Amino acid sequence: MRPGPLAPLAFDHPIMLAPLGGGPSTPELVAAVSNAGGFAFLGAPYLSPEQIRESIRRIRSLTSRPFGVNLFAGGWSRERPADAKAALSLLAGYHARLGLPLPALPDVPPDPFPAQLEEVLDARPAAFSFTFGIPPSEALQALRSRGILTFGTATCAREARQLASAGVDGIVAQGAEAGGHRGTFSVSLEEGLVPTLLLVAEIRRAVSLPVVATGGIMDGRDVRASLDAGAVAAQLGTAFLACPESGAPAAYKRALLSAGRDTTVLTRAFSGRWARGLANEVTVVGEARPEAILPYPAQNQLTRAMRQAAAREDEAGLLSLWAGQGVARIRPLPASDLLRALADELGRA
Repeated sequence: MRPGPLAPLAFDHPIMLAPLGGGPSTPELVAAVSNAGGFAFLGAPYLSPEQIRESIRRIRSLTSRPFGVNLFAGGWSRERPADAKAALSLLAGYHARLGLPLPALPDVPPDPFPAQLEEVLDARPAAFSFTFGIPPSEALQALRSRGILTFGTATCAREARQLASAGVDGIVAQGAEAGGHRGTFSVSLEEGLVPTLLLVAEIRRAVSLPVVATGGIMDGRDVRASLDAGAVAAQLGTAFLACPESGAPAAYKRALLSAGRDTTVLTRAFSGRWARGLANEVTVVGEARPEAILPYPAQNQLTRAMRQAAAREDEAGLLSLWAGQGVARIRPLPASDLLRALADELGRA
């Protein structure tokens, strides 16, 4: 399938791999999905420019097919919290449990987006997607001048109209069911919690751009429903987290595979931004003490040592277990097999 406006993406099936930033997104996963006829995004928001360069080099050594790169564009503040005592106190017990030094408030570095974007511009992937806001107009113009298609994340029709006015090539409609960080950037959390299929239909009425559906999509029937709602493709993230090519820690994968029902919650406990993931010890304790959660990105910086140590120690209770509401239907298949299964299910649907 090659829809007109998205022809450069050259996907055989209207199925995209969501950008799974923070570790799960690997060159091997991106290449496997692309080689199987889907379109894949590398989740690069936490990568340094050098790591982005090396990841793209690795992807291109594994596939000759097009792929995309995703970054966070917006929501970055270097302001130090006035009072971090509650946050430090909350994490102290977890640090002791993991054998870490007492937590300390780190300095927030400059926004990494400008330097990261330079690597994307140099590499010229087929597509670039972004979330948390809208890049400066000169950044979008630079992407367009290099022939890179741009996709902005919207959680409501109002945000979609803003993205269309900025000149993007497509809209990623992030429904309320989606795992990971909410892309909401200009409305309240509540206004941005629109179910995926309803959101696709609303955005299709609001703008004339191609719309990609994302959020709670786990099988071919879900993809079919997204297309019927007006999307040109469906973007799946949680569905690919348990694949062997995914870089998710072993404890994370086990937690996903043992989720017999939807136990996801919205939490700010790990990063300071609202995100959907499996409920665990940190989400329960953190959301019970909202005064102990710092804004993004300070909270994300503060909890990083805990999360990294928890991954090493196999402590799922202290990990950010991002997942969408369809998590109970996850399948631990190789990515290429999963893509083919999704395509077969779509055909039958």
